[in-house]
Amino acid sequence: MEAGTTIELWPDASKNSQGENNQGCPSLTLYPAVGDGLRAAVIICPGGGYWGRAPHEGEPIAKWLNGLGISAYVLNYRVAPYKHPIPLQDAQRAIRTVRFHAEAWGIDANRIGILGFSAGGHLAATAGTHYDAGDANAQDLIDQMSSRPNLMVLCYPVISFGIYTHQGSRINLIGETPDDDLVQHLSNELHVTGDTPPTFLWHTADDEAVVVENSLLFASALSRHKVPFDLHVFESGVHGIGIADDHAEAYLWPEACANWLKKQRFA
Repeated sequence: MEAGTTIELWPDASKNSQGENNQGCPSLTLYPAVGDGLRAAVIICPGGGYWGRAPHEGEPIAKWLNGLGISAYVLNYRVAPYKHPIPLQDAQRAIRTVRFHAEAWGIDANRIGILGFSAGGHLAATAGTHYDAGDANAQDLIDQMSSRPNLMVLCYPVISFGIYTHQGSRINLIGETPDDDLVQHLSNELHVTGDTPPTFLWHTADDEAVVVENSLLFASALSRHKVPFDLHVFESGVHGIGIADDHAEAYLWPEACANWLKKQRFA
């Protein structure tokens, strides 16, 4: 398929989308890498507070990954007025879809990662801590696939729905007065296990929108469970800087991440 081709995650699902920000959702926009042999793949979840999806955290990231020889897929997941578990179901379906089509798309089914920014980072982290092996009896063959990503890249992510949360993301996903059990369920630092995928995280220390404690909490949980991770915290930088190629400090994150992806045999 050509770069920029968009496919629906479920047939005709986008025709029933609610709200202006959900037109064409849920779907994947494909950016296949050029070259021979099986490629790694990364599904990209742009941020937007579970209200929208920031364009600068989508296609530019896909093209950067293509430059590393990685096929990329931008996830157009559903946002408000949709609430949990709809965005997670979209993310899980995206992972299953890429895994199902792996042979046809020239993808290694055991090298499928997920990358997210801000609220998209929360979605990616949720997919990486709340997954299943698939339903072997499902009539839909895609649903037979595992939804576990093989690695995560979390960029200034929302991780916790506790005291360090981003209120807008939390309200949009689970409402203003959520049940305590749901808050705990979606505080992803509480759900790390020894089977959680290896993770690359980066944040800025003075991020006022999504405080750095989110990344620190997740890294600490990964450390306790002996899960490989790479954490980078830059001293300053506003929230939402994306690829950060013109930022005085955070411009270093793509190179650091590329080196880590090579170590993970993705790039």
